[in-house]
Amino acid sequence: MRPLAERITMGAKGHAEALTPNIGAACADAGVVVGDLGAIVVGCGPGPFTGLRVGMATAAAMGLALDIPVYPVCTLDAIGHGTVGRVLVVTDARRREVYWAGYNDGVRVSGPAVDAPADVSLDGYTQVAGSPDHTTLFDLPAVDRHYPSPSRLVQVAGWDEPPGALTPLYLRRPDAKEPRR
Repeated sequence: MRPLAERITMGAKGHAEALTPNIGAACADAGVVVGDLGAIVVGCGPGPFTGLRVGMATAAAMGLALDIPVYPVCTLDAIGHGTVGRVLVVTDARRREVYWAGYNDGVRVSGPAVDAPADVSLDGYTQVAGSPDHTTLFDLPAVDRHYPSPSRLVQVAGWDEPPGALTPLYLRRPDAKEPRR
């Protein structure tokens, strides 16, 4: 499998508003309509509650409407895929923490987890990849692989098996709390 077109929205805001227009635009770029799709791949985190819910709910709704499979992929795996050697992948978890996972020749060997950068063990890792603002927090050479591209999400999807459950990887409890009674 390979993607026919990609649309990427960078920045912390506006993903929900851009998602469905980007899906339509990517289909137009590829010369297909949404009904021509044979499968959907969606990043399942780790990430913040709202962002994951919007993306995964959209993918699930499209999968149901089109009667096609939806493949969830750990976004850290999409960054780590194809890396060579022992690579630590880190992304912004907010609250002065990082989401992280460790890879050996592109295969996850630890994580995913969320920790303060000082609490992430560098034992055995020779490089770091991921968010440029966070790779600099680790005393390792950086790999030029910053974000989970749509192409790498597709490459990691696990096409040889039925898709897994659409379960978001939050890795921490939500910030919202129930009001006291």
